[in-house]
Amino acid sequence: MRVEPTAKRVRAYIGGRPVADTSSALLVWEIPYYPTYYFPTDDVDMERLTATGRTDHSPSRGDGEIHDIEGRSGAATVYGDSPIDELKGRVRFDWAAMDAWFEEDEEVYVHARDPYTRVDILASQRHVRVEVDGVTVADSRGARVLFETGLPPRYYLPKTDVRFDLLEHTDTVTHCPYKGQAEYWSVGGNKDIVWSYRTPLPESQKIAGLVAFYDEKVDTYLDGVLQERPVSHF
Repeated sequence: MRVEPTAKRVRAYIGGRPVADTSSALLVWEIPYYPTYYFPTDDVDMERLTATGRTDHSPSRGDGEIHDIEGRSGAATVYGDSPIDELKGRVRFDWAAMDAWFEEDEEVYVHARDPYTRVDILASQRHVRVEVDGVTVADSRGARVLFETGLPPRYYLPKTDVRFDLLEHTDTVTHCPYKGQAEYWSVGGNKDIVWSYRTPLPESQKIAGLVAFYDEKVDTYLDGVLQERPVSHF
């Protein structure tokens, strides 16, 4: 469990009004992949919270009192006490229960941004070829390589270098706080192994409209050399 202050102003909205607005948020890593915001009660509109009488027990954080917010069940957990001193008197909001989140004046999606995650996107003329079940579905020398902390490099390729006649668009949509909203394709019996960001967030504009493959699930050749499939939580 890691706990750190952040200098960002953070707001959580429900019904067009902020239920929390603070410049004293804490970043709490409840899981290794990304942090969650905890707000001081002084910066929360506590009158909008309704105690349920239920508690949520965490071995590290202790017992939190669960609250509803204007009919949204379990939207907030209030830690009146905690084995972790920094969390005493703090409120944790369920991310999905909020209508919108803002860091300063920019909306944030999916989860709080991790200050230790960096995204670098570099142009590369290296030869990238992707096979699925022995069939070449992409062949390019115009990749953009995206390096994201904690994840394997991702090769984003021009659509003109991808065999879209072999791809089937799906209804799957995911969101990333660093890149934006992605759409997906399947190849044969391999579901959602290809994705693209049509309109990525400003810091990831270099991959707009390009296509990437889960290297964990395909065979990727880099300059003619078959790469070992990476291991990740994907």
